[in-house]
Amino acid sequence: MKIRLPILIGSCALLAIAAAMVAPPSLRAQSGVPRYEVDPNWPKPLPDRWVLGGLGGVCVDNQDHVLILNRQDVLDGELNAGTLAPPMIEFDAAGRVAHSWGDPKLLDPRLHSCHFDKDNNVWVASAPSGMVQKYSHDGSKILMQIGKKGVFDSSDGTVKGKPLNSNAAQFFAPSSIFVDRQNGEVYVADGDSKGMNRRIAVMDRDGKFLRQWQPQGMDSVHCMTIANDGVVYVCNRENARIQLYDKQGAFLKNIEIPWKPVTLTAMKWFGGASVALDLSHDANQTYMFVINQQNSQIEVMERLTGKVLTSFGGIGKLPGQFDQAHGIAVDSKNNVYVAENRGRRVHKFRPVAQ
Repeated sequence: MKIRLPILIGSCALLAIAAAMVAPPSLRAQSGVPRYEVDPNWPKPLPDRWVLGGLGGVCVDNQDHVLILNRQDVLDGELNAGTLAPPMIEFDAAGRVAHSWGDPKLLDPRLHSCHFDKDNNVWVASAPSGMVQKYSHDGSKILMQIGKKGVFDSSDGTVKGKPLNSNAAQFFAPSSIFVDRQNGEVYVADGDSKGMNRRIAVMDRDGKFLRQWQPQGMDSVHCMTIANDGVVYVCNRENARIQLYDKQGAFLKNIEIPWKPVTLTAMKWFGGASVALDLSHDANQTYMFVINQQNSQIEVMERLTGKVLTSFGGIGKLPGQFDQAHGIAVDSKNNVYVAENRGRRVHKFRPVAQ
């Protein structure tokens, strides 16, 4: 049976169009610079008149569900109009609440960050609290706790004591967690703010202390992640840079986060230029996304070179604008989620083709 060439070409064109509609947009636009836009319809409205407090952090699980950490620090009178939202709220990819959980007797109220390991269990850091916790994915079971709630790595065991940076699995103000996919070692950035510990502590899969290092030139160690190639990225919040180490703590290099005030007469510290970061999910993790509170925006950078390619966001209350962005996470399709503390919102930014 003969097939006419125009029909064959037309069929191929239709298949190409259909494939383009199904496939997610390329992270790299034609100009070589990724482009992002806010999804104003994500998330969906919360159920039961929930009232959020500040959001400490955000993370994404193996099914691209998004978990936010609600500090529950609502304002006086707000509960006249609603009910207090749970500490841990999980959204599905469409932005609907899929699950919520959290026992205040186990969790510390000042939730700071979360991380899903390769088995889809969730780790939670609260600062200051003295501990990190590992929960089953749905939060129904606590699987491990490293450190003790309310017992700090300080001279007197309290938050007012002198920080010790001890060679021990005890913390002062854990701010970030990352579990090595290869050997299960648990990396904890212990140093949310000035006057507290300032170290990266490493435990084995059972929570036993292995090693630590204190990144040079840091008054706090606010965020940390590990790339697939084993490089450890640590936020130097006050000095506007990311510092890179190997897994043993050997320094590799700095990546500067350039910024400047829009109003030239108002050069003031406004939370730091490297507050939180995450990496893209392509094979080479080409891009690094950094929260720059100084300019209320997300810096999109080449991971290996540290070159700033573009930025998105801005200061304000509208969708895609920030009031103290504090946590960031990237899903498998390279959608970027940003949680605000003061603004008490979570945003979704999606890559778009040019």
